Amino acid sequence: MFKYKLLASGLLVLFLFSGCKRDSVTEFKVEVPVVLQELLKDEDTDNDDKITKDDQGDRIFIFKDIEGEEHAVESTYHLANLLQELAIAKQEGKDTALLMNSRILEKPSHRISRNIKENYWDDLTRTVDEKGLARILEDSKSSDTIVRRLYVPATDTLAQKYFKGIEGNFQNFKVVTLPERITPEYVKSINTQPGILALKLKEGMGVPFVVPGGRFNEMYGWDSYFEGVGLLIDGRVDLAKAMVENFCYQIKYYGKILNANRSYYLTRTQPPFLTSFIREVYEADPERNKEWLAFAMDMAFKEYETVWMEKGVRLTDNGLNRYRAGGIGIPPETEAGHFDEILKTFTERYNEKHKDFEKQALTVAEFTRAYQAGEIVDRDLDTYFLHDRSLRESGHDTSWRLDGICASLNTVGLNSLLYKYEKDFEYLIATYFDGAYDHGNYQYTAADWLRKAEARKTRMNSLMWNEERGGFYDYNLETGRMTDFDAATNYFPLWAGLATEEQAGRMVSLLEETLKEHCGVAATSRASVLKYATNDVQRQWDYPNGWAPHQMVVWRGFLNYGFEVEATELAYRWLWMITRNAVDYNGTIPEKYDVVDCTHKVYAEYGNVGTDFSYITTSGFGWMNASYQLGLTLLDHTLTVELDQLKDPDLIFKSK
Repeated sequence: MFKYKLLASGLLVLFLFSGCKRDSVTEFKVEVPVVLQELLKDEDTDNDDKITKDDQGDRIFIFKDIEGEEHAVESTYHLANLLQELAIAKQEGKDTALLMNSRILEKPSHRISRNIKENYWDDLTRTVDEKGLARILEDSKSSDTIVRRLYVPATDTLAQKYFKGIEGNFQNFKVVTLPERITPEYVKSINTQPGILALKLKEGMGVPFVVPGGRFNEMYGWDSYFEGVGLLIDGRVDLAKAMVENFCYQIKYYGKILNANRSYYLTRTQPPFLTSFIREVYEADPERNKEWLAFAMDMAFKEYETVWMEKGVRLTDNGLNRYRAGGIGIPPETEAGHFDEILKTFTERYNEKHKDFEKQALTVAEFTRAYQAGEIVDRDLDTYFLHDRSLRESGHDTSWRLDGICASLNTVGLNSLLYKYEKDFEYLIATYFDGAYDHGNYQYTAADWLRKAEARKTRMNSLMWNEERGGFYDYNLETGRMTDFDAATNYFPLWAGLATEEQAGRMVSLLEETLKEHCGVAATSRASVLKYATNDVQRQWDYPNGWAPHQMVVWRGFLNYGFEVEATELAYRWLWMITRNAVDYNGTIPEKYDVVDCTHKVYAEYGNVGTDFSYITTSGFGWMNASYQLGLTLLDHTLTVELDQLKDPDLIFKSK
């Protein structure tokens, strides 16, 4: 007999049984290889090891259990769930498996959230130790195709002893001790000998961390904070705390929180979120170990003082900050051909300038080799790559907002984050250290940090607040004027609590006018990209793309000022896009989305990480997972039901 079940989501599932007494079946045992092969043959018509809306099958799959009774599943989503459950059984080495209807019929939001909590965080967890290196060293970024390397700090003798002791356990593996003083010249000299950087060891084991996913097997800077937000929601205080400890290790031994723990990132940091991470982890931790808090704060003070407040580097004359990454020459991590156009332009300039002295013009390859070797000195090209490295240090690689100018901008985002540092220091000292904290030979008071924060707020209001527009904008040090580029980072003051109530109201209106799209907040506005783009290259941190950290910062920023309705709407729009794409595309959760067309099919530089897998995604993508868990906390029961029904946000919110 046939049995149809209409879910609340409007998705129709069909079960076909050979006997009436099986109508109430909730589980059935199948031969995994047989059913998996038949399912793929029947429904995976494009042979990509997934079942998606792009396949041309009839979306009805009939199969037999080991007792010979027939079952059938209908709809792309439920067929994909069946594929995933079979894939899990296959990964576990099972020839037969007991499949549960509850898993195949699982509501989309519950399935995504459950997988994030129960599976994805663990799959994304790495350690830099003997056990963890077996996986990390498979990454091509750890080697020059012949030798795989691990770099260890000069002053961490414990790590040197440990890793030298296991060096012989891996083929073509070399442990290298870094010099005590790491210069840009040294970092450039090892760009052809890339490797991973050691992180913290505790009791002979690597302290764990979460990686973004896809091709990324290292601990990334600001990714880690947002992943930590998701971990805390899911009760993984242990893992979030471990990541803070790895950040502290980086500050202690490498002098900064690194872009990521790769050798070519040694001169580059990332957006500063450490104090927020420390505060949120400490207050979620039932242990509340004050010694741990004090050590973490000492490292955060060190980072603030030595990384961000060095005059002439990341601290500018006006008292505000900028990104200014160290390094020499071409950033080595970029894909082949990334700088072809810019290098062609500079080659042509060089050849024109030297046409009366050179017998033959240089090719782009010859010019590039000579520039990298220091045989050709071009200060303008040096400046271009200074801006490019700084853009990458900002975490926004790349965007027309920062292209060719980043190191000359006091950005709203960075200065909001440092204001948050200052306010966090004030709060932590006042709350847990009776208003005074001894750091080295100096005693900080909560009042000291309040004064610093207020001074920064005054400067930002003076140089970055556009009264006519009703928003904050980056300040250009070269022109002495604020820019007019609309970007999600302009709303970091709401997250940091820097804006006044009046400013917040105007900023919410401005965001809804310039950045709010069908499926969330765009990284930058369409109008700004059209105005400033100098070619047709689609930059991944620009319109029409949306990114998880921007959504999370904006939601929490709106909530800080009482804009719960607006925050909830933005969260629903974002979650609807993630859920719909997961339903249509075999559970895919990628690095970023196009928030205008509401799709993971993003055609921009670097593609879209997290979309390449067979049968089942085992990890999603780090901060995207976190945004889903955070977004769900903002939805009430009614909106969660509508999310599972895949109800278009315009049908919900425009009617309101």
